[in-house]
Amino acid sequence: MTIREELEQRERTYLSPLAVCSADTLGRDRPMEPCPLRTEFQRDRDRILHCKSFRRLKFKTQVFIAPEGDHYRTRLTHTLEVSQVARTLARCLRLNEDLTEAIALGHDLGHTPFGHSGERALDKLTQTGFHHNEQSLRVVEVLEGGEGLNLTKEVRDGILKHSGSLKPMTLEGECVARADRIAYINHDIDDAIRAGVLKEFELPQDLLRVLGETHGQRINTMISDIVRESRDQPHLRMSEEVQQASDELRTFMFQRVYMDAWRKEEETRCAHVMEALFEYYMEHPSQMPLEYVQITYRDGTERAVTDFLACMTDRYAIRTYQNLFVPVSFPVL
Repeated sequence: MTIREELEQRERTYLSPLAVCSADTLGRDRPMEPCPLRTEFQRDRDRILHCKSFRRLKFKTQVFIAPEGDHYRTRLTHTLEVSQVARTLARCLRLNEDLTEAIALGHDLGHTPFGHSGERALDKLTQTGFHHNEQSLRVVEVLEGGEGLNLTKEVRDGILKHSGSLKPMTLEGECVARADRIAYINHDIDDAIRAGVLKEFELPQDLLRVLGETHGQRINTMISDIVRESRDQPHLRMSEEVQQASDELRTFMFQRVYMDAWRKEEETRCAHVMEALFEYYMEHPSQMPLEYVQITYRDGTERAVTDFLACMTDRYAIRTYQNLFVPVSFPVL
């Protein structure tokens, strides 16, 4: 018996009947020889962790654009926090941690530079619209390595449905969708206070009485509530009280941080950069890297330009804009 087979047998013994066992995966588009050491979902996790798109998350915005402070979240640290919360949920509910982790690590691979500001800009610029969850799926199915990562169907489904109205096909996917919201609501409060956008005393006290006074208490309340309410249930859920408080806290963050006046000024600048780059490369597609030029022949120029811009980090987008549009003075001889 291989180590993989031992792990698969252990899953069948320990996991909830509602969990997805690795040996029962719906499989990949392109069949592969099983790994003797890793289950299929462990293999997916490793493929995501080692891909270029994952490394680029280090320099992509979470909320604050290209932050200079070392303690602000980036899209990468957000992803790691989502993974931690999601794995805790999966472990407590006896779901498949490896599947959960793979979905969590891949859920934001398609995010644009400048966070949701860049996403909204591309959505307006393209004829078919742009959503980061759909782009994340495109990254793992098409763009990485020129032919995608060939992940299992369960992981791809969880990546696509981590946001929006569609329910993931697995409870592990639901863990990631819940963890994404838990993570960003709480760590964005932390970053907003650090940036001086919010003061701690401005947080709604009635919500803190339900969820907790500190960052750690609020996360613990949300996770513990989901575990209590969801054990042996076909879907994840919160109690009415905690769900309402969480939703109201999210609404507060939209009003005070995500859509406030300071944010709109930054969003205008980000949109200008994205629009200028989009128009330039639509007119000069041959100046994109070769892998994106090749996409123009298969999927059209707009699709290729969208892929290229979405893959950019904040600093690469800013530097490219400066190189293309900002005059450079001649040296004095």
